[in-house]
Amino acid sequence: MHDPERAAPWTAPHLMDKPALYDALARELDALLSGEPDPVANAANAAAAIYHALPALNWAGFYFLRGDVLVLGPFQGRPACVRIPLGKGVCGTAAQRRTSVLVPDVAGFPGHIACDTASRSELVVPLLAADRLLGVLDLDSPELGRFDAADQAGCERVAGITVRHLMLLRH
Repeated sequence: MHDPERAAPWTAPHLMDKPALYDALARELDALLSGEPDPVANAANAAAAIYHALPALNWAGFYFLRGDVLVLGPFQGRPACVRIPLGKGVCGTAAQRRTSVLVPDVAGFPGHIACDTASRSELVVPLLAADRLLGVLDLDSPELGRFDAADQAGCERVAGITVRHLMLLRH
């Protein structure tokens, strides 16, 4: 369980390098979500932890697959698009491909869906449980080129931890 007396990545200043930041976030997120069986509560806490731990974000949250549509889940940021068809926008593309999609400039992404016009770059990571697509983790930034390969690797690790805790009720 997360120790509220100890500084966590979402409460500490953003002074760590990226690998250290993602290591700390992964450890603390795993502890925060441990012991809670409700997937909505875990997705909500994961979205908040990610949003407050990573610098220069204006949106962080989840879309969950319902049929052939991604439906908005817990998030931090401005109100968002509620439904995104598979293959549409960055989220739908990542879900359809089942691979992460890193977009340095969303203006250059064909079919980008602008839920928040302040977003300039985006990183979307699929939530995969074995070969089953659960949804996506979506991160937006008001800064061009905010995300790089280190962010992608770190967010893929964080997504894996989140998926493990989302799947608790399914076992």
